[in-house]
Amino acid sequence: QERLVESGGGSVQSGGSLELSCYSTWVASSVCMGWFRQAPGKEREGVAGIDGYGRTSYAESVKGRFTISRDKTKNTLNLTMNSLNSEDTAMYYCAVGSSRYCTSGTLNSRTYANWGQGTQVSVSS
Repeated sequence: QERLVESGGGSVQSGGSLELSCYSTWVASSVCMGWFRQAPGKEREGVAGIDGYGRTSYAESVKGRFTISRDKTKNTLNLTMNSLNSEDTAMYYCAVGSSRYCTSGTLNSRTYANWGQGTQVSVSS
């Protein structure tokens, strides 16, 4: 009954940076994991994902700004976010799949069966 616990959210000004972390012992298993976000009035969207081989995928809107990584020494899935802008304001959720393969795609919610409770990111100008 592992649970995913996100942290690191907060309020920053445009151009700022944040690092989100998702704590779970599942990090050590090298299963497919990802970060999703949902803004008010919008559907949940995939932001970044990493498969069991370390291959990463990013939404076009965050490429070059966000980096997803595993830290197995700390049991965390991290999302480093740079050059934040207002479009990044959302609740961010970490998610874990059932294998090292992201079978429906790393940015597809169908790949994931386990979700954290979310951490809020707010970007102001």
